[in-house]
Amino acid sequence: MKKALAEFIGTFTLVLFGTGTAVLGGGIEGIGTPGIALAFGLSIVAMAYSIGTISGCHINPAVSIAMFINKRMPLKELCIYLVAQILGGIVATLTLRTFLLASSLSTDNLGQNGFGALSASGAFLVEMILTFIFVLVVMTTTGKQGNAAFAGLAIGLTLTLVHLLGIPLTGTSVNPARSIAPALFTGQAALSELWLFILAPIVGGVLAALVSKFVLSSEK
Repeated sequence: MKKALAEFIGTFTLVLFGTGTAVLGGGIEGIGTPGIALAFGLSIVAMAYSIGTISGCHINPAVSIAMFINKRMPLKELCIYLVAQILGGIVATLTLRTFLLASSLSTDNLGQNGFGALSASGAFLVEMILTFIFVLVVMTTTGKQGNAAFAGLAIGLTLTLVHLLGIPLTGTSVNPARSIAPALFTGQAALSELWLFILAPIVGGVLAALVSKFVLSSEK
């Protein structure tokens, strides 16, 4: 249960500060795409060095599924992690929505993802590739040949990097738990397109797990 609570807190922090910065800081001069990307990256760094020793700081279903494939966690634990991560994202979005309502601001934008100007296949490719890169870094830096002391920093910077490219395209998910709650609360197009932001990151994560296992020998 400590691991479940850690994953809940970690995902809550990531979604609240990441999407919160996207919603509230988008119009502030100096924030923009780099600021939003950094908010997501810094959230990972902060959580990696706080809850990392408890749960490993997955805070992302794509990462947890990749860890399961690499035999770093059992199926039962995987299921607990997934539930905790999704609940953490939901509570974070509820919190952000409360902030907006208290400030008399619109709740139409909760940081939800979307295809944007891309086709479904284009958006899928973007999310799959970005997730592949992110999860590959996670798997290798936390694997038997990685440097645990710097893993959190490397992972956070990688998440910042993929957001810099992905935000103008899809808003960047690379994390189903980050996408589910905003789509549920805003509905409409975000909800109809949610399937992609669940499936594409999982596919990217699975590919990263296989490459790290069979090509880069990162399995413990």
